[in-house]
Amino acid sequence: MKEMKPIKEGKVREIYDNGDSLIMVATDRISCFDVILKNDVTKKGTVLTQMSKFWFDLTKDIVPNHMISVDVKDMPEFFQQEKYDGNSMMCKKLTMLPIECIVRGYITGSGWASYQENGTVCGIKLPEGLKESDKLPEGLKESDKLPEPIYTPSTKAEIGDHDENISFERSVEVLEKEFPGKGQEYAEQLRDKTIALYKKCADYALEHGIIIADTKFEFGLDEDGNMVIGDEMLTPDSSRFWPADEYEPGHGQPSFDKQFARDWLKNNDHDWKLPQDIVDKTIDKYFQAYKMLTGKDL
Repeated sequence: MKEMKPIKEGKVREIYDNGDSLIMVATDRISCFDVILKNDVTKKGTVLTQMSKFWFDLTKDIVPNHMISVDVKDMPEFFQQEKYDGNSMMCKKLTMLPIECIVRGYITGSGWASYQENGTVCGIKLPEGLKESDKLPEGLKESDKLPEPIYTPSTKAEIGDHDENISFERSVEVLEKEFPGKGQEYAEQLRDKTIALYKKCADYALEHGIIIADTKFEFGLDEDGNMVIGDEMLTPDSSRFWPADEYEPGHGQPSFDKQFARDWLKNNDHDWKLPQDIVDKTIDKYFQAYKMLTGKDL
């Protein structure tokens, strides 16, 4: 069996070159506040990969995606080991676009922090497509639903650095620098595809008892220059999932994601290691979200 080494390692993912495709492995690592924690969360990588597969299948009519297969039998022998089964995805090679496409349907997290500070959501005074008379209502409470989803792009940071929120205009400049003559076109496509994907998936999730408060997507170009969604999609790592039956604006919401871990880290002295009960609660939430959205157990 030929040993394979990743060509790139992110906070949670490892990427392997498979000639005309890539193999993306979601590890059981967990990161909070852009730091990789010292714990592994068993089966977390499987939830991320299988949930991405579910959403890719659901949305391929809106935007094509990079997924080829999640069956390790389609992959080199190296990946036919137990530790890669379920958490590996064979993907098309893309030229990735240097923008993280964040969409917010509810006001929370850094969006809420900026609204409290200056009345904007990450510098945006009113959602794209809303008239001046419909600008963000004054007196929004934490976790309120926004009148329309807001697109707040950011630049992708290296490991250890924080992603930086940027304006739509700045996203045009960043894209123009890498793709001369295409900045405006690509920026508009990213915004429109991000909002269309969010709307479809948020509606689906709500019907299954989950509010998707916000999420982020990453896109790339395939060999024909088509814009394709890459990376992961609508997982508890890239999104805030709230239980719809407990939704109550005015404060932070219980969630199906890393919030247990984030809250514990915020409120305790630590060296970036979580107690086991917080790890267990975190993975239980991931499993619960997967079951509610897909109707299946992992």
